[in-house]
Amino acid sequence: MGSESGTAGAAGVDRTPSPDADVCVVGSGPAGALLAHRLADRGRDVVVLEAGPRFSMDDREERMERHIRGTGSVWGMGGERDAFASTGEQAYPLNAARVKGVGGTSLHWQGMVMRLHERDFEMQSRHGVGVDWPIDYDDLRPYYAAAERAFGVAGASDNPYAPPREEPHPLPAFPPSHSDSIFAEACERLGIDMHSVPNARNSEPYDGRSPCVGYGTCKPVCPSGAKYTAESHVGKAEAAGARVVDRAPVQRLEHDDSGERVEAAVYATPDGTEHRQRAEQFVVAAGGVETPRLLLLSESPQYPDGLANSSGLVGRFFMDHCYAGMGGRYDAPTRQKHVGFNTSETHQFYDDETPVEGMKMEFLNYAGPSPVMEAVRADTWGDELLGRLKDAYGTHIAMGALVEQLPREENYVGLDRSTTDDHGNPVPEVHWSVGDRTKQALERANEVQRAVLEELGVDVEWAVGPGNTGPAFHHMGTTRMGTDPSASVVDPDCRSHDLENCWLVGSGVFPTGGAMNPTLTIGALSLRAADALDAELSE
Repeated sequence: MGSESGTAGAAGVDRTPSPDADVCVVGSGPAGALLAHRLADRGRDVVVLEAGPRFSMDDREERMERHIRGTGSVWGMGGERDAFASTGEQAYPLNAARVKGVGGTSLHWQGMVMRLHERDFEMQSRHGVGVDWPIDYDDLRPYYAAAERAFGVAGASDNPYAPPREEPHPLPAFPPSHSDSIFAEACERLGIDMHSVPNARNSEPYDGRSPCVGYGTCKPVCPSGAKYTAESHVGKAEAAGARVVDRAPVQRLEHDDSGERVEAAVYATPDGTEHRQRAEQFVVAAGGVETPRLLLLSESPQYPDGLANSSGLVGRFFMDHCYAGMGGRYDAPTRQKHVGFNTSETHQFYDDETPVEGMKMEFLNYAGPSPVMEAVRADTWGDELLGRLKDAYGTHIAMGALVEQLPREENYVGLDRSTTDDHGNPVPEVHWSVGDRTKQALERANEVQRAVLEELGVDVEWAVGPGNTGPAFHHMGTTRMGTDPSASVVDPDCRSHDLENCWLVGSGVFPTGGAMNPTLTIGALSLRAADALDAELSE
């Protein structure tokens, strides 16, 4: 799919605006790519503007080696282009887990894809916390199934705590790992149910992509292409007639004189030229940080606080999933690192009422140091290196968990006007903190993890919990969905309350975040928004 070299402008690639676009999509991650493909496949004239470059599949092994050797950013993040500020009680390392390029952050995601539970849509009604979504699980069920087919999800119907399904997963689940079998002994004694993990990676050939061959570096790079990336649907969209313009970062959205419609997306090209892309409809799919940033950058005399922001909530209620983990040594071989992703988990504690914050427990297949990384980064050889590898590899075992963070208005994404990017725009400011309720849920997750590990006789060597938790880099809540324009940014179809032709898709629209990895829900909502947008174009 081209190269990262940045010579596309010099090579004569046309980055001038499309003349007759029905839809302009900003961003080519899963949200933008799925929506663009569905609309292009229905005959709509679609142009996608992507801030970053195209990355070639041919250099994925080199990127893997770069990761293993620790010799620089795998996907080129950093520098003035990607500057940001972190101002909350807890530091937020934004660039640690985002990618700017065709395919977006799906280029380096872990690839786990779960549906939200029914309770996640009704947190206020059921538990008196957060807010209710304006849609429920049944509204998303057909779109969840469509997103699973699009991603090629490998899974099994063996989770007794999952919401109801309408059809099996497209691919069979990956078998339990060796370390899963170790955990199973303790979980059986403790009455904890284990079940498979739905993964957006091929357990057998699917959609023109190979099955997983076990490179084990799923995050940050899959050299085989077995793991889904949004490049797949970018290619499908282009085959259906869509136009994708890379290295075209959108600087602002401009509205018409009435202030009721977006008129153009103003974007820059590598040669320094700015262009105005006009369209009937505009979709911003730039993620939970860059989407609100773009809206705030699009201020005007009519909208001094930014576009789509009559509620004052653009960027507010920023949520993430908090991590809890624990691990140590086990007195038997664990075969750590043989699998680069999780194959077993438990949702048994997800719907508990104390605490009401959801938690998803994970049995990790990648505990402890990587022997390959230890070897290639070592400054010793021979017996000394062998001894180090024997000490580092083969007996580590660990559990992880994602814990729900309820929406808090004081957590936000804003603009740091004291620092600018390579185009002179204020960089994103992430203000993030972890509240007492979330810390209590993290404590509960650690309690379960310690019980399992102690049942196995593991010598616990490390723990991540309330005092040292970090984010899972699931950016949610910053353009929340609702029916009341004074208390939300978009309506249930993901259309802005303020501008009739501006749609915002991605995890920013989540009113609450649950504790499930968000990408499957992103995909389902994007496909649902595409149907609503297509109907709008047909009127």
